[in-house]
Amino acid sequence: MQEIITLLNCLSPIIGKTNQKRLSVIVQALLVMRGRITMLGLSRWSEKGGSYKTIERFFNSDINWGKVNWLFIKTHLRRKGSVYLLGGDEVIISKEGKHSYGLDRFYSSLENRVRKSLGFLNISLIDVSKRKAYPLINKQIIRGNKEGCTKSKGSKKGKKKNKNKVGRPKGSGNKDKKDVELPKYLKFAQETIKEVLAWVNRDIDIVYFVYDGAFGNNNAVQMVKQCGLDIISKLQKNSALCFPNKDKYCGRGAPKKYGEDIDYNNLPEKYLQLDDIDEKKSIRTKIYQMEMLHRKFADVLNIVIIQKINTTTGKSTHMILFSSELILGYDKIIDYYSLRFQIEFVFRDSKQYWGMEDFMNIKKTPINNWANLSSFMVNFAHGLRQEPSKKCMSVLDLKAHYHGIKYVKEVFKLLPDFPTDYLIQMVSAKIANIGAIHPSECVA
Repeated sequence: MQEIITLLNCLSPIIGKTNQKRLSVIVQALLVMRGRITMLGLSRWSEKGGSYKTIERFFNSDINWGKVNWLFIKTHLRRKGSVYLLGGDEVIISKEGKHSYGLDRFYSSLENRVRKSLGFLNISLIDVSKRKAYPLINKQIIRGNKEGCTKSKGSKKGKKKNKNKVGRPKGSGNKDKKDVELPKYLKFAQETIKEVLAWVNRDIDIVYFVYDGAFGNNNAVQMVKQCGLDIISKLQKNSALCFPNKDKYCGRGAPKKYGEDIDYNNLPEKYLQLDDIDEKKSIRTKIYQMEMLHRKFADVLNIVIIQKINTTTGKSTHMILFSSELILGYDKIIDYYSLRFQIEFVFRDSKQYWGMEDFMNIKKTPINNWANLSSFMVNFAHGLRQEPSKKCMSVLDLKAHYHGIKYVKEVFKLLPDFPTDYLIQMVSAKIANIGAIHPSECVA
């Protein structure tokens, strides 16, 4: 398994030689083991140098996983000339008990309910041409203290509503919508984005930040702009958008800023960019792009409306995407926003193959290391598949491959005469095909 050590050699300047050796042992165990991935499980499947105490020391170490992931991506996965986006999303890890650091109730989109869990903000680098997301960092979301990043719901007791007072206080002026006071969650996200940009922008230029509809508000737009990026996100279907006013100034009072409100049932045909009909599904897709204003946003928005019409029933629905970059074309806005979903595959692999849902640690540092190690393994699997012999392997094929090699080595240890290298390679190639989804020549 020399290729594993070779891939990890670049990390020694950040994590040190001791932790690099520990990480190589842990990575090998992750590739060969079956069942739940815990520290005890890792120690059972590890090679020499992977005792329980050694693994425990690794997870109690302070590791800058953002720098680790970026150095690995820069060394093994980055391609010159490619366009990269920065994307973000939240991931929750189901957790029971009472003593886990940061344990709270977070919304699970898979279960469609709020459940007891740990929450993390994930920032990933998205390669547009390869259409893959490479995780950079998982920052834990903590509620109820200075590290917290969500609004706490204040008690309604003692609050009296004065029904006689309507509107804003007398004498108050208009507020600058660009000068916003960011809530805790957006401050937390901004710190994380700036931390990531401090490493990444030295080597590649990031222009766009992609997030889901949770950042479809003015506060989020201003937060991202303060980081030096333009946002691509989604608005609610009933957003009160309006066209800029084009009437002549009457010469009295402040010029009128907002024009006619948009009617989603009668969108102006002059803004139509694409009209396509899928005969098989009886769906007509119309894409509109226009510059519009929102009364709660500070700046003009680059709006893309995707309208779907059922040609049989006549029913229609729509989705509203937007960008703070006005010159960006509708096709790129749609394409870049769709690439955000690649982060979901990072979460899937981290939980399904690399133990993000399995760990049993309860303290702050081990929890942080487990969550980030699981994401790092997603990058590491991409790095392994850069080799021509493993290019066509899935993650399951990779694990089956190394699992087979592990058993071959253990069997050969029982033989009185150790076999030749040729015999080892031939038997390993044969055994490694067992359990692979796509056994092929490249597995050997």
